[in-house]
Formats: sequence, C-alpha cells, structure tokens
Amino acid sequence: MRRFAVPFALAFTAALAACASGPQRPASVSQAPAPQGPPRLIVAISVDQFSADLYAQYRPRFAAGLARLAGGAVFPSGFQAHAATETCPGHSTLLTGTRPARNGIIANNWYDLSVSRAEKKVYCAEDESDPASTPRDPVVSAVHLKVPTLGEMMKAANPATRNVAVSAKDRAVMMMGGHTIDAAYWYNKGAFVTLKGRALAPAAVAQNADLAALLRKGAPAFAAPAWCGASDSAVSVGKGQLGTGRFAMEPNKPDALRISPRMDAATVDLANRLVDELNLGQGAAPDVLSVSLSATDYVGHATGTEGLEMCIQMAELDKTIGRLLDHLDARGIDYAVVLSADHGGLDMPERQREQALPRAIRADMNLAPQALGKAITARTGISAGEGPLVYSDGVFGDYYISRSVTPAHKAEAVKALVALTRGHPQVAAVFTAEDLAKTPLPTGNPQDWSLKDRARASFDPARSGDVVVLLDRAVTPIPEAIPGMYVATHGSAFDYDRRVPMLFWRRGMRGFEQPAPVETIDIAPTLAALLGLRVPEGTFDGRCLDLDAGNGNTCENLR
Repeated sequence: MRRFAVPFALAFTAALAACASGPQRPASVSQAPAPQGPPRLIVAISVDQFSADLYAQYRPRFAAGLARLAGGAVFPSGFQAHAATETCPGHSTLLTGTRPARNGIIANNWYDLSVSRAEKKVYCAEDESDPASTPRDPVVSAVHLKVPTLGEMMKAANPATRNVAVSAKDRAVMMMGGHTIDAAYWYNKGAFVTLKGRALAPAAVAQNADLAALLRKGAPAFAAPAWCGASDSAVSVGKGQLGTGRFAMEPNKPDALRISPRMDAATVDLANRLVDELNLGQGAAPDVLSVSLSATDYVGHATGTEGLEMCIQMAELDKTIGRLLDHLDARGIDYAVVLSADHGGLDMPERQREQALPRAIRADMNLAPQALGKAITARTGISAGEGPLVYSDGVFGDYYISRSVTPAHKAEAVKALVALTRGHPQVAAVFTAEDLAKTPLPTGNPQDWSLKDRARASFDPARSGDVVVLLDRAVTPIPEAIPGMYVATHGSAFDYDRRVPMLFWRRGMRGFEQPAPVETIDIAPTLAALLGLRVPEGTFDGRCLDLDAGNGNTCENLR
C-alpha cells in the first residue's frame, strides 16, 4: 500500500485572477488563511461537453465561479484520451482514475447479444437483469462500472464519509458516484429522482416543489450579455434556424428547462440543499460531492456550440458555479474543487461551413447498421434470418454481427463490414476486435496517440463490437438535423472532442498554469493524494499531479 501525500499548498498566497480583465476574488475568500491538512470536502464538478476550445474561447469573459477556479492550478489541455468521447465513458474516468478499457464503460450504449430480453442494446447505467429495465427507461445502476470511484475508496477507508452525486443525467451520477453512494439524484420528466427503492430526501422534495412552480409558470428569455453580440446570428439548419435563441420557456415544458441554463441552476440548487441537509464537509470524515452540470451538453446538441444560445449558457454557467462556491464559503467548509468535462464537442456543420470549415458534413446513412447489413447480404449472401445482421447504436463506433450466423459466416461478414466501411470516404479508420485485442494499451502523451491507440483505450473485449469504425474529422454523426433538439454532437476520436480543461482550486492555493497535456484519469490520484488516502498499488491508470507551485510536492509519497 502507498501512502499519498497529505499537505496541500499550505501557506500559499492568494490565487491569481483568471485574466487581467476579470474581477478580483472576494476578499473573504482570497484573504482567508490557508487551511491545514486534507480538505474536509472534495467538490468534483463536471461540465458536460465543456471542450478545451469552449473554455479558451470564453475564459476572458468569466467573472464568477470559473474566474475563481482559474486562479488555481489550471491544466488547459486535459485529455479524455479514449476514442469513444461520450458522456458515460467520460464521466467514468473522472473519479476512478481509469480508462474505459479497464473500467468497462465503453460507450453510452452497447449491444450484448446474449441477454435474454428482446432488446439487445444495453445502457451504460442500467441493470438489465431487472425485468423493469430498458435502455430508454432504465433501472439505474452502476453495475457495469468495473472499478470503484474515489467516493467509494474514501468510504472504504472511513465509513463516515458521505458520497453524494447530483446531475441532470443518471449516467453522470452513477459514473461519478459509483456503487456505494449515499445520495444520488438526477432529473427525469420535470423532477429530480433517485435510485429504485429509495425515498426522496427533504432537500429533493423542496427542490422539486420549486421546479414544479417554475414549470407551471414558464420563464422569460434570458438577457444576453453585450459581449454575446457577435454570436447573435441566424443559421439555417434542417427545417429551421438557430443561433439567436434566448431560452424563453413556455409553461409545462420540462424538456425546455433541460435544454437551458435553468437546468444547471436547478442542479446546483439541489446540491446546495444537500450540503446543508447532510452537513457535508463538517462530519467525522472527508466527504465528496459530485456535481455534473449537463446544460452545456443539451444546449450544444440542440443549437450547436457557436451561437447566441451557447454564449448565454457560458455566462450563466459561470454564475451558477459561483453560487455553488459561495454557498460552501458561507457554510465555512474547507473544500477543494476540481472541474473538468466528460468530453468536448463540435459545432453543427451548417455553421462550420460558414466559418472556414468547408469539409464539415453530416454522416451518410449508408453507415447505419441496417444499410450495412443489407450491403453485406448483397455482397456475401449471408443473412441473419428475421433479425438484423448488423447491430450498432448509430453510424459509427461499435458494430456487432448477429449471433444467429455460423462462425464461418460471421468471419466473412466481419471481413465484408471492414471492406465496406474502410472504403467509405467519411471513415478515418476501421479496426476489428481481433486487431484491438492484440494491441498493447497505449502509453505516453495522449496528444500523440494514433487512432488505433485511442480506439484501444476504449476497447473492452467483453463489450466492444466486432468492428470499430472511427469517422473522419468534421463528420457529424447525425445524418438528419432536428433544430432545437439534435443538430450537433461529439463522440469522435479527434481532439475537439478529447481535449477538456482541468482546474483545481482550494483556498490559499498558489495558482499556476501548465499547458502540457495531462489526462482526466490523473484527477482521482491527485485528489487521493490531497486526502492522504491509502489505495492498493495499481489502483489508477493515471498519475498524481503536483499542485504545489513551489518547492513542495503534493505527490511526494508517490515517487
């Protein structure tokens, strides 16, 4: 067993401001003495679809919570190093310190052709052994996560630790909280809900009452900051236009709340209520609070990343994170914060083409599993009978060949699938499961990894497809846009989806900026070091990051 270092930036000066144009941190925070020993509360914030590019674009405008965090240890080039840059895999790396190849969360959805139910798709955060569970309406569980989270490790070391997670998304809650979780809440059809068999805490009941009142009444449009003017421009997409929306909310529209800054505000309101109700950070052992803010992802999918909608979302996100930190300050809690993201994102191709990326395009429906299955049958004569020959959750990623065919026919179908996809002009790379199983796990700088390395970091032989297909740069895997719902996305193996910011902050910490690439799997060992947490050798895939900007070393016991 290794003993992680306990000291954390003791007696350091106030953190630097986020940028010269940003306001200085409030005196009550910046001038407070540095706390002694490990923090009493770990606050892990994930901003869903918060790419390093988006952070850099809006960083000079942040004036509240994100400005404060920029005065700590800033790693602007954090990497979700794997290829499958989706919500579930990305969140699985943040507090486990492991890649999807090890923790088993290879995608949001995969196929298990051996399950007894008719639906062979498996959702990453469901317990499909429960007859009530379906991918669209799951019995939410962390059963598929093969490793513990930081909160679980803390509870194993001291059962008095409270492990709490909140988000709009159930999969974010389960991947950050894990299997042993004291309070777990996510948004579903207008209210926050929790795990099967659990009653809502008073904090959630109160938050749901506020949500119900808001939904009944609706809400006016947000005022856009003056600096959003350059983003206020309409773009034609599908059968509509986007780029000028301000999130006016009609009454009784729970999805409209979800696709707006109000979703993050409600999530933080619930987190603050849980802090008070559970006295987080003031108990017999350090606690962990995971807060995954989903609105950036919902807004990015519905409207793209470069319009007025995203500009307003960034301004409100900054304020919302500020409210969370201010609430912890008011409670007098000694807390340490990490903020990162599950993945990045790419703007919709219609606007990309207007902004100097003429190659931006939507994916071809010929890459859909139904079309590929028909093409394989036409080429080889192989058929699965009444069921599909090829299974996939979209037009890229993991593809599976039906188990109803013979082994020889499966091998022939895989060969045909590889030929069809490798020959497609929108495809960057294709790998078989056999290829990836023989490939060593990647090491070294994730920025320099090959596409095969990136695919290997997402590969689990028990869950991944028979063939893995990676689309080319700037190919959006949404063949037909639905304005206001689904026009842009992520999931590629390229750096616009892989690069995310990583920010660490604690009162009294001396700030610094390190532009060299790091990985999100480095977060958990870094936090464990701050806590002085004992873990077995080899627990993490990542490394501890030294957050002491001087001669000290917060990772000294790892050397």
